[in-house]
Amino acid sequence: MSTLNIRPATEQDIDLILHFVRELAIYEKAEHEVLATPEHVRRTLFCANPAVFGLICEVNDGGQNKAVGFAVYFFNYSTWQGQHGLYLEDLYVTPDARGHGAGKALLQHLAQIAVDRDCGRFEWSVLDWNTPSIEFYDRLGALPQN
Repeated sequence: MSTLNIRPATEQDIDLILHFVRELAIYEKAEHEVLATPEHVRRTLFCANPAVFGLICEVNDGGQNKAVGFAVYFFNYSTWQGQHGLYLEDLYVTPDARGHGAGKALLQHLAQIAVDRDCGRFEWSVLDWNTPSIEFYDRLGALPQN
């Protein structure tokens, strides 16, 4: 894979975000549960004071940028730690880009955001049957919070 670039999602990415959301839902065997519309995404990710944020992972191959993944995240709060945390709601990388560093690059970018914002945690959930994702997080040294 060529050069990877992680950038904040913009309003021009709404259709792309929804495409990735549907692809993730298909992978998770829950396509019928996706209710989000372009207007939902616009009102939540691209309003004046958003509480949820998106990242797009692109690969530059021969001068052309191609989106190969995305992440959606928000900040939560731990009363026990007395600190905000970063919660990864969705992470998706296209099948042809898996194994080439896109998922790792998205997680590293998110981890840096968590450090920059003085977050006490960076957390997410994984379906218990999703062995490829569990193994991916294990390889990166992530620890389960059971």
